[in-house]
Parts: sequence; structure tokens; C-alpha cells
Amino acid sequence: MQTNITIIGAGPAGLTAAYLLAKENIAVTVIEADPHYVGGIARTTVYKGYCFDIGGHRFFSKSKEVEDFWTEILPNDLLTRPRSSRIYYKKKYFSYPLKFFEVLSKLGIIESIFCFLSYLKARLFPVKHPVSFSDWVSNHFGKRLFSLFFKTYTEKVWGMPCEEISADWAAQRIKGLSLLTAVINTLLPKRRPKNSQLIKTLIDSFRYPRKGPGMLWEECANKIKKLGGTILLGQRVIGCEWNENEKNWTVTFQDQQGNQQTIQSMHLISTAPIRELVSDYLYPKMSHATVQAASALKYRDFLIVVLIAKDRKQFDDNWIYIHDPSVDVARIQNFKSWSPDMVPDPTMSCYGMEYFCFEGKGMWEQPDDQLIQKAKNEMVQIGLVKIEDIVDACVVRQVKAYPVYDENYKEHVEIIRRELKTSFSTLHLIGRNGMHKYNNQDHAMMTAMLTVKNILAGQDRFNVWDVNQDAEYHESGKAGERSLERDVPTRIV
Repeated sequence: MQTNITIIGAGPAGLTAAYLLAKENIAVTVIEADPHYVGGIARTTVYKGYCFDIGGHRFFSKSKEVEDFWTEILPNDLLTRPRSSRIYYKKKYFSYPLKFFEVLSKLGIIESIFCFLSYLKARLFPVKHPVSFSDWVSNHFGKRLFSLFFKTYTEKVWGMPCEEISADWAAQRIKGLSLLTAVINTLLPKRRPKNSQLIKTLIDSFRYPRKGPGMLWEECANKIKKLGGTILLGQRVIGCEWNENEKNWTVTFQDQQGNQQTIQSMHLISTAPIRELVSDYLYPKMSHATVQAASALKYRDFLIVVLIAKDRKQFDDNWIYIHDPSVDVARIQNFKSWSPDMVPDPTMSCYGMEYFCFEGKGMWEQPDDQLIQKAKNEMVQIGLVKIEDIVDACVVRQVKAYPVYDENYKEHVEIIRRELKTSFSTLHLIGRNGMHKYNNQDHAMMTAMLTVKNILAGQDRFNVWDVNQDAEYHESGKAGERSLERDVPTRIV
């Protein structure tokens, strides 16, 4: 089986690359392990007609190129939805992003004074070289607010102390936000910058596919196939062999019955986790130091308990962050608020109770009935539903949902990048796990877009590692912005 380009993974990055290549009449094959769904972690799972997202995916980007892509794929089914999210802490709800005066009123005058003094101390005596998540957030909000509104939730998500989490994660996820911006946003809410300048955390609306993000990626897959591309579901890659003399790849994959096939291609685009790619797939084998660096990379896994309940109009948030340490749930999704069409019965609601864990340990190993009972109890404890209103439930597990930003991850990734660049000239890493970057959907898509431009141009015009969390290209400047808009001549090498 011969093709020009093979792509591992049918998530947002892999499908974006496949669609853009197929539009250029380039033969492309996507290999996806999931037997049913495309979209990766941005898929939409369906249970008895109820649709739910694996984590909640807003369709908002500072990149016009990404926004135009979404519109091209799904022109008639993208809704504009109001953004509403809150923090639950000590039986109280706080708007998120934090609203300064609301925080003051709900914390009380004494606690608010302590928080303000803590913030002043952080501004006067900041940690000069913040290394950890706790350093970064304390610099921007003060240690008191950090301990109240960031510490518990973050440690639920990552399963490790905030002091061991890299500051890179905070800089990516809440970039540009501080207590000062929260105050300004409270006092001057109508003075909003244009999309390209807006802090993502502060957006008040976003687009969303009528039946969840999977709706868009399923349509993208359909369009790829209509353009002549191939998408193989239920196939797991087990080997990627590089022939230096022929300058091509032989990719071996197998179906769920163990039947193996091979495919040859000039380029290999991988969204597979770097750890598996380097340790298990690539041949010739990389150096011991690089394999060790790959093996040291960590991932946080995720499971969602979906509760179907009678709709008592208890809350209309898209999601609620649960910072209260008395329960293990970290975030609660309200899928009806993402899109009413996600719920087939208008008298019902569908909630997602999100728990973060490690594959093979603790909660991950609990049977579904125990997880469902735990989720029911915690939902009732928080006060969002009555136990008798919950009529059905299911559990979905997601491995490697988040690449872990521990204190050494950056060094490990850099070791891997250096050897990959010198050993495999037509291997391209894109996407969240493919680059071990905790990125949003639009960021993953932009790494795919720039990789396709590089392949078409026959040279690395863009360094995809310079794409930031807002899907903007760091080093592009004005010239780079213009080059992104120009047509690139097709030349596969």
C-alpha cells in the first residue's frame, strides 16, 4: 500500500493536516486506534441519544485561519453560545474569571483584607524567577488567593503538589490574567479589545457545534474521504521504520484481531504521545539518553461520569470548577448549556462529573457502578441535584488526556527534539500529545497548518514549536503574518 503521507491519530491536529493535504490532491492516510470515533479528546460520545464532550471544547481562536477552517467544515451548525463558568468553594459560588467585588463580598471583609495585603506583598516582592505553578500564580494573585482559588483544583487535576508543576502550565492556561486585570474587567467590562487582543479566559461567548465538537470532526473526516483521503479506524500503529537510503517510511499497524498491514509514505505526521513514539514505534532505535527522556514524560488520565437527570433549572453554567477539597470531582459540565441539542429530551439535563487520575491506579480501577454512585453522592452534596432526579448514568475513560508539565518535562522534550531532527528528516510532530504541549484545540490545529505549509513548500519555513497557546506564531511578525496568507506552491520532497 503506497501513499504520500501517513498521519497517526484522527484528533483535531491529525484531521486538520489530512484535510489540508487532501485539498492539495495529495494522497493521505490517517490511522486511528479508536474503532468508532474521530476527534480524539475532542470527540463527542453518544449514550442513549445524549451527546457529551470529553472535557468541554470551546470553539474560539485568535487565529482567523483557524476560525475560517471551522466555518468551512461546518458552515451551518456552529452555534454562538454564551460563556458562563463559576468556582465552587466552601458552599459558595464565585464567577470565573474572578470578579473583584464579588470576591470581596463573599469572602468577607477580614479575609478580603488578608488577600489584598497578600497581593500587595506579591507585587512588591515577587518571586523573581518563577519556576513552579505556585510561584507564577502567587506573583499574579498573591499567595492567599492562590491557596483559596487555584491550589486545590490544580492539585486535583494533576495529582501532584503545585510546587512540582512547571510555571509553564500557568503561563499557558491563564496567560495575561491577574488580580489587576480582574479588577479592570470588573470596573470597565464594556471596554473589550478585539478578538486578536482578548485574553482567552475573559471571552464571554464562543462557537460550538450543535451536537458537540465531534460533529465538526466527523464532518471533517467525511470531507477528507470525499477528497480521496483514507481514514482507518480501529487500527493501532505498532512500528514506524525509516529507510534513510530510500527516504521513506514503512508504518506497520494492526486491527483489533491482531491482523497486521504496512503502508509506505514519504512523510510521517505523528500526533501519538512522544513517549510511545520514541520508546515503542520508531526504528532505527534512538539513543539510550533519548529513550530515557521519553520514558520520563508523564501523562494525566481522565474519566467522566455522565449523569442524566430531570432538569430542575438548578444552574445554567457551561461548567463549574470544584475547588472544594471535600469532594474529589474537579469540574462539572452542563452539556445542555453547551448546546440544547446535546440533550434529546427537553425535560432532562446531562451533566459530566470530571475526575482526574492515573491509568491503572486508584479511581481508574474502580468499577463503573462505584464511580457512578460516587458521582451521584458528590453532585447531591454540592447541592446541584436531588438523588431521586438522577435517572441514568455512564462512565467514559480517557487515557493521556493531559501531558504533565513537571519540573523536568521541558528538558526531556528538548533532548527528544534534537535527535528526531537529525535522525528522521520527514517526521513531523503535531498536536497535544504529539508535541507534549498542553494546548487548546486551535493551537493543535495551527501546528498542523504550519506543518502542511512546510511539507508543501519542501522546506521548514515555520518552526511549529513557536506556535503559542493562542495559536499565534511567535516569531512571524508582520512578514510571517503575510506569509501565512500567501498560497504556498505544492512541492512534496
